[in-house]
Amino acid sequence: MDTEAGADSDASQEPTLTVDQLAARAGVTVRTVRFYSTRGLLPPPVIGPRRVGRYGREHLSRLALIEELQHQGMTLAAIERYLEQLPADLSAHDLAIHRALVATWAPDSAEDATRAELERRAGRVLSGEDVDRLAAMGVLAHADSPGHYRLDPGLLRLGVELLDVPIAHETILAARTVLLEHTRSAAHELSRLFRDENPYKESEPDPQRVAAMKSLSAHMQPMVVQALVTAFQRSLKEELRAAFTDG
Repeated sequence: MDTEAGADSDASQEPTLTVDQLAARAGVTVRTVRFYSTRGLLPPPVIGPRRVGRYGREHLSRLALIEELQHQGMTLAAIERYLEQLPADLSAHDLAIHRALVATWAPDSAEDATRAELERRAGRVLSGEDVDRLAAMGVLAHADSPGHYRLDPGLLRLGVELLDVPIAHETILAARTVLLEHTRSAAHELSRLFRDENPYKESEPDPQRVAAMKSLSAHMQPMVVQALVTAFQRSLKEELRAAFTDG
């Protein structure tokens, strides 16, 4: 997606959330929001009528990024340094992509959630169709017990935002299939390239070779993910520009 278009979309969304609503949507306390604000981790709210602060999508996305960085084990001081390095004008869309990149460094994990917990974390009431769409996007899966789900917390916020995009359920399934097929193919080819490079001698004991390859993988993964996302964004931008120009 064109980040400029994302920024324009974010700009059109006036901040409408009170601090209580922001905290509920983000799954944190009001005290936490205010603490982050005093530390400079969150931009100040827009002051509306009767001096009531209003928050928007950028604040939600930044809170989600902070939550993900904490999930990675970073201290508050480290998070402050991390956020200081980001451009000051990042849109909510850019922050969501940045969080997705951070989340890819963590091991895959799923959490059990009831319907009530799912809606609390989503920040909205979910219809049966909403749940089906989230399942189609791979955000959740139905558990054995009725009303219980296996939830991917890293995808939840993005999936909830996509619920408001007018895309047919069948299109979501088709898009997910395309992404899975092509990313698996890219991962296979990259793995083959790294394996063929094989800088570690066959004479080395197996445990040493395995440890060395794991170390290489840990260092390469963030760079490969960043390269893939950047290349995909540019390719998609060109395809969309060509499609709308032809139209």
